[in-house]
Amino acid sequence: MHRNQLSPRFAIQWLSTIVLLGMLLITTATRADDAAAPAADAKKEEPKKWEGVAAAGMTMTRGNSKTLLATASINATRKWEHDTLLFGANGGYGESTTKTGHHEDTSTTDQYLKGFGQLNHLFSERLYGGLRVAGDYDKVAGLNYRLTVSPLLGYYFLKATNYFLSAEVGPAYINEKFKDQATESYWAARAGERGEYTFKSGAKIWESAEIIPKVDQWDRYIVNAEAGISAPVSKKFDVRLVVQDSYNSKPAPDKLKNDFKLIGAIGYHF
Repeated sequence: MHRNQLSPRFAIQWLSTIVLLGMLLITTATRADDAAAPAADAKKEEPKKWEGVAAAGMTMTRGNSKTLLATASINATRKWEHDTLLFGANGGYGESTTKTGHHEDTSTTDQYLKGFGQLNHLFSERLYGGLRVAGDYDKVAGLNYRLTVSPLLGYYFLKATNYFLSAEVGPAYINEKFKDQATESYWAARAGERGEYTFKSGAKIWESAEIIPKVDQWDRYIVNAEAGISAPVSKKFDVRLVVQDSYNSKPAPDKLKNDFKLIGAIGYHF
């Protein structure tokens, strides 16, 4: 069966569009929020030691067909004077059951788990270095596991108490195994960016994107991107809508290259 191909040039253009859109959204939000606020005072707020949010969502149908899709995620940040620890994990499970007479046929439509940890150290007000470790598992995509270790150098283009926009680059070491294939390890490069803006109302927008090409085979690469928006319903809870997209130019045999997710969830802040 024919599958659409995504060229390296198109992937880079697509990633650049996400980056530029994120910069535009965060810069516009920064100017709009600052314009509506009085002049900023010189007093600097002390950052929280730990800040995080756990979110969960579920969709279920019953009748001629039975479906279930459940997702969960957690993200946490720990800040010191010159260091920041980032942690995140998300997963999902989905299944669909169709009934014909007395016969039921159940299939798994989604089963994945992703996580990362990243430690950043500030060399100056905006320049930082760090180490990122990420892990991926996706049964439907045929990915048994992928471990990515990436030292990095980053820079904050925008940085304030309620918003930031940063970019980072560095080498990456990848160890991965697809179903029915041998384990493979290789060196890659990684370029990524993240942006976030929190409004005075507590609403938040965020986005991130990364591209990880193999150093000796540039037409083999991985692209991950996410964008989200949340709105508070109370001091501790919010509702959120998240878009996630993952692209692998060399997927498991007979698997598609692109995976897209649109997730609605309720978040709990801690």
